[in-house]
Amino acid sequence: MHRRMPPLKTGWPSLNVVIFSPVMRLVLNDSKVTTPEITDQIHELILEDRRVSAKTIAEQLGISRERFGSIIHEDLDMRKLSAKWVPKCLNAVQKLQRCQSSEQLLEFFRRDPNDSLLGLVTMAETWLYHYDSETKQQSMEWRHSGSPRPKKFRVQKFAGKALASIFWNQDGILIDYLQKGRAINAEYYSSLLVQMKNIFKEKRRGVAKGVLFLHNNAPAHRALATQKKLAYLGFQCLDHPPCSPDLAPSDYHLFVD
Repeated sequence: MHRRMPPLKTGWPSLNVVIFSPVMRLVLNDSKVTTPEITDQIHELILEDRRVSAKTIAEQLGISRERFGSIIHEDLDMRKLSAKWVPKCLNAVQKLQRCQSSEQLLEFFRRDPNDSLLGLVTMAETWLYHYDSETKQQSMEWRHSGSPRPKKFRVQKFAGKALASIFWNQDGILIDYLQKGRAINAEYYSSLLVQMKNIFKEKRRGVAKGVLFLHNNAPAHRALATQKKLAYLGFQCLDHPPCSPDLAPSDYHLFVD
């Protein structure tokens, strides 16, 4: 940071002259700056442009990066964060629906914490992809000495896929795989609801009565025939707002990847 000059060859006594580097002089000047004033200036610059770099602010105000870091973290208690990915930008109406759906779930839980979890059943569909996996032994080839080794790529084209309808609660999981050439419509989905009720009824008697059912807003789920079947089975459907995978237990817990 600094260096000493060699003694001068004169008749005068030798003097130790200290020459500070530009960085050291900048640090020394920082100690003379009034902290509240420089803090307010940094705060104003950040509010004008929240993506401004620390180097730009330090050069504009004539302070060191160390001084800026101390003020931004200790005095302003701020840090720079990257944007978080969300599925969609919700409007005011959709945000209100999210609040109402969350309050509905909390109301069921406050009413009876044990029974609300006991009777809660949720479902979702997801595509399952399968691959023709090749073992390391199967990939072995005869090569000349010095030839490069064969390559095996981790990401390969999938050999096929299947649509799985997954029903689950705290007792277990029921999975139905859609046959090739068929589609999930109201009739097919209604038959799955009947199977789900019968299977869960065998596992626990209390689940067959007072079922709180949560599924997404797929066309087969919102169809009139499906709504009639849900009413016939005695299922009480919970509201699921659009574009809200974080409020669906299947998307938030089962399909986290």
